[in-house]
Amino acid sequence: MAAVTENDGVMRAADGTPLKQALARATRMNKIRAFLLTTPLLAFILVTFILPIGLMLFRSVSAPEVVEAFPKTIAILKEWDGEDLPGEETYAMLATEMSDRDNRFNLGKAGTRLNYIESGFRSLMNLTVRRIKRAEEPPYKDAFIKIDERWGQVDTWKTIQLAGDPYTIRAYLNALDLTQAPSGEIVAQPEIKQIYVTLFLRTIWVSLGVTAACILLAYPISYLLATLPAGTANLLMIFVLLPFWTSLLVRTTSWIVLLQTNGVINDILVWIGIVGDEDRIQMIYNMTGTFIAMTHILLPFMVLPLYSVMKTIPKDHMRAARSLGANPAIAFARIYMPQTVPGVGAGSILVFILAIGYYITPALVGGQDGQLISNIIEYHMKKSLNWSLAAALGGILLAGVLALYWLYNRIVGINNMKLG
Repeated sequence: MAAVTENDGVMRAADGTPLKQALARATRMNKIRAFLLTTPLLAFILVTFILPIGLMLFRSVSAPEVVEAFPKTIAILKEWDGEDLPGEETYAMLATEMSDRDNRFNLGKAGTRLNYIESGFRSLMNLTVRRIKRAEEPPYKDAFIKIDERWGQVDTWKTIQLAGDPYTIRAYLNALDLTQAPSGEIVAQPEIKQIYVTLFLRTIWVSLGVTAACILLAYPISYLLATLPAGTANLLMIFVLLPFWTSLLVRTTSWIVLLQTNGVINDILVWIGIVGDEDRIQMIYNMTGTFIAMTHILLPFMVLPLYSVMKTIPKDHMRAARSLGANPAIAFARIYMPQTVPGVGAGSILVFILAIGYYITPALVGGQDGQLISNIIEYHMKKSLNWSLAAALGGILLAGVLALYWLYNRIVGINNMKLG
């Protein structure tokens, strides 16, 4: 692009356009081309990552079942003061919508949704739907109460009124062992139902413990790999990478063989006389089995970042520290270890995030005591079909990981994280 100067002193391109404007246009076109080249990747991330997470978060607050089944009843209940029982008009409208044959599919979903709020509501709905059709004439209020006395209680109608909001944070409240009373007040769940906070805390402690164990085990392994001759280090690296070439199910099953009561480890302990044959150690189907298996499976995710960082540390640093009078321990602690912090940080956040959402290993070797929050999410998705609660548990787990990421960035700095 040849530049010429006109009589006005402005540099211009060959086509007469001012040079500054032509350069801006060329830069803009380059940016557009670069954006178009990355469009497939952006679309892939949007479809496979952002969209599913967005749908999960939407599902955690969406509860349209009751308002879809009883739109007119809910509209009447919005004007209800909640002090006395609703009027005959409300009972009549509910009877009409329960008797609508086109509404049968929605009635089932509404009963399930109400049952999440108040146990026993689904059976009440099914019973009422079957019998209210026989009450062809008013008063419907007496007919409802005759079917089940709960229709004569204010709390029953308050539950329907509360469930009439298509968007609610009730699933998040349940995930935190809280609930919304018929009066609208947020209260703690009955003690027998308070399980989710305990599971969250257990998951966090297990993830922290597994991360700490991985650091303790991976640090000497990585140091050995980084200081050995290349040929020997490459040979040993195969043993680190071997788990990646083996199915996760196979690795977990092998731990069941090793840790079970009549397994290899217990047989060895009995054979050398450490424990008696009747006192075999219970190492499987509890938290011990979950902890051991998860540490083994996640160990390579700590070794590889540490090794990649240690490999770049010049050996001259340790020699210089020794020549200046530091003994090996002080030289290692003050010179070598600080330089490995980026690898420790990268491995820790990688192992912790993987551990906090781990599912297969706790499900197979954890038993009743070794279950983590991921197993409860699976239960609500596949068995109880309470997808809102499962999505809320997943949303809280996601928020915890993002908070950890933010904390890591504040303390260590994300720029200091090195994965290779």
